[in-house]
Amino acid sequence: MAERRSYPSDLTDAEWETLEPLIPLATTGRPRTYTKREIINGILYVLRSGCSWRMVPHDLPPWHSVHDAFRTWRNDGTWERIHDQLRGDVRESVGKEREPSAAIVDSQSVKTTEKGGLAVGTLARKPRDANAISWSIPLA
Repeated sequence: MAERRSYPSDLTDAEWETLEPLIPLATTGRPRTYTKREIINGILYVLRSGCSWRMVPHDLPPWHSVHDAFRTWRNDGTWERIHDQLRGDVRESVGKEREPSAAIVDSQSVKTTEKGGLAVGTLARKPRDANAISWSIPLA
């Protein structure tokens, strides 16, 4: 792939040095067409810009390669392992233990079974006299 101009979402060299050992090698026997770093840059572009996968710019790897890698790493736990490693690194850098010793859970963020729980809160509600698109106006 030819040299390209960088996007603001691209990894820096220091970020890549930290991330590279955490990214697994490809499991297929095919030779890699795009570098892992460029695949990550494509993923970061989508996540940072909010665009759809199919809108990955042409100078990054094809959208299907970027999306396949993202999905594979999600399913095999790679993203969770990266998160855990980076969280531990940050905690150690500020003088804390690598693993948190306590967690705080508030009642606003925990689903409960009070008053029917999740099933009651997700039922669709329909207006009785009209649908949501057109209102019937009674004639006098």
